[in-house]
Amino acid sequence: MAAELIDGKKLAAETRAQIAAAVAALKAEKGVTPGLAVILVGDNPASVSYVTAKEKACVAAGMNSREIRLGADVAESDLLAEIARLNADPAIHGILVQLPLPKGFDEKKVIDAIAPEKDVDGFTPVNVGKMLIGEECFLPCTPHGIIKLIEVTGMKLAGKHAVVIGRSNIVGKPVAALLSRKSVNATVTLCHTGTPDVGAFTRQADVVVVAAGRPNTLTGDMLKPGAVVIDVGVNRVPDATNPKGYRLCGDADFASCSIVASAITPVPGGVGPMTITMLLWNTLEAARRAAK
Repeated sequence: MAAELIDGKKLAAETRAQIAAAVAALKAEKGVTPGLAVILVGDNPASVSYVTAKEKACVAAGMNSREIRLGADVAESDLLAEIARLNADPAIHGILVQLPLPKGFDEKKVIDAIAPEKDVDGFTPVNVGKMLIGEECFLPCTPHGIIKLIEVTGMKLAGKHAVVIGRSNIVGKPVAALLSRKSVNATVTLCHTGTPDVGAFTRQADVVVVAAGRPNTLTGDMLKPGAVVIDVGVNRVPDATNPKGYRLCGDADFASCSIVASAITPVPGGVGPMTITMLLWNTLEAARRAAK
């Protein structure tokens, strides 16, 4: 039996409708409109496209969006000064610096400059630390979206074995931390390039989150029958039949995995739509906290 498709677009649309209603209520009750500032340094096409999508999502949710574009040759001190101005601006509740930054910038220093209460990406050390010890904080958007996607399958994660493939600071490590929280209560194995036999672990897993950045990292013969697969990867592979000359695929071999899994996210249309959605979620929460 073919796996059920976990429809990220549908879940994102439903969640954004809830966010829009909550934004309208916050405006009516407190006179506060959530504001998100996005800083884009340089003109990386993928980053430009992503920033545009964020701006459209903000407007659709009834939020204020402020886009700040800086040249790739801007001085790091000027970028830090811009972040300081936004930290002090009461109309801005969330600040996001689009990554990756051009060469020459100290990415860690730039992210650390964002006030934790406005860090709606959940990347600053304060929010990462709070996440790890289970305190209230802004959860990183993609990992938070992954948890929501697993929940929509109906799987109860408590007591289940989850395997995460990939140990990036943006997805792998934080999603492993979220899955192991007491409120979720899964048993988590984190696999990476130093793991000799990833399949030995994934064949035991009830849930596999694959975020390795490489096609065919996960194949059907590596899965336990009935497992849930969350594919975070977005890869371009050559495809002569496509007018663009390429097609998008995930890190999982969809054809073989979808035969064994009970549910799987497609690429595109799975994890991607939830990332911006949870960014809106965090921005709304930041505005609520500021309005108290």
